[in-house]
Amino acid sequence: MRTSRIRIAAVAGATTALALGFTAYANSATDSGAQTHQSTGTVAHAAPYTSAGSVQQAAGQVVANEGHAPSATGQQVAVASAKKTVTVAKKKPATRATSVRQCSGDEISYDVLHRFPKQLGEHLLVTAMNADSKPCWVTASPSVMLGDTVNVLPHSKKDAPGGTARITLKPGAKVYSAVNLFADGKKKRTSTELSLALRDQGGDTGPAVELNAFTSKGAVSKFTWSSADVTNWNTAKPYDF
Repeated sequence: MRTSRIRIAAVAGATTALALGFTAYANSATDSGAQTHQSTGTVAHAAPYTSAGSVQQAAGQVVANEGHAPSATGQQVAVASAKKTVTVAKKKPATRATSVRQCSGDEISYDVLHRFPKQLGEHLLVTAMNADSKPCWVTASPSVMLGDTVNVLPHSKKDAPGGTARITLKPGAKVYSAVNLFADGKKKRTSTELSLALRDQGGDTGPAVELNAFTSKGAVSKFTWSSADVTNWNTAKPYDF
C-alpha cells in the first residue's frame, strides 16, 4: 500500500512538472511570437543582412557591424525604399555628312550667250547649272577651245585670283565664266561653236561637250576672234552691266 502511494505521488509529481513545463514553453513561445512580430514590424522592407561583422547598406551608406546584428530605422527604410536608379541614355556620335563629289560634267546644263557683238568688251557668257539631285563642286576655269582649233584658251590675266577654290553647286545652282574675245589681230577666226570641259584642282580635264553660242533672242550667233582668254567660275556674272 505504501508502494502504491509512492508511485501515485511520483506520477502526480511528474504530471505537475509536465504541466509546468508546458506552461513555461507556452509562455516562452508567446513571448517569442510577440518579439518576432515586433521585430518584423520594425525591419519590414529593410535590406537583408548576414551574421556579425557583415556590411549593411542603408539609405545609400555602408555601415560595418561590429559583433551585432544590424537594425534599420524607419527613416533608413523609407530612404532606401524611395531610392531610384536613373538611367542616362548616351547620345549616339554624330555621323559625318557625305562629302560632296566633283561635278563630272554629265549633270551640268550649259548655256552660252554672245554678248556685245563687235563691241568693246565682247565675250561669251557661259552659264553652268547643276541639273542633278545631288550637290557637286567645280573649280578654276573651264577648259575651252573655240571653233575647230585645238589650243586651250589661257586663263585671263585680268581675272581675280583665288580660282583654285571649290565652288559647291547645289541642285539648281549656277556658276558663270566668260570667254573674252579680241579681234584686233591680223589673223582672225569665225565660228558659232566651242568645246568646253571641267577641270579638277590639279588642272586635269574631264570629257568635253560641244556647245553653240546664241544671241539674247535665242538665235545661233557667229563670233570672231584673233585671240581670247577665259575667266574662272564665279557665282556672280562677269561684266554684268
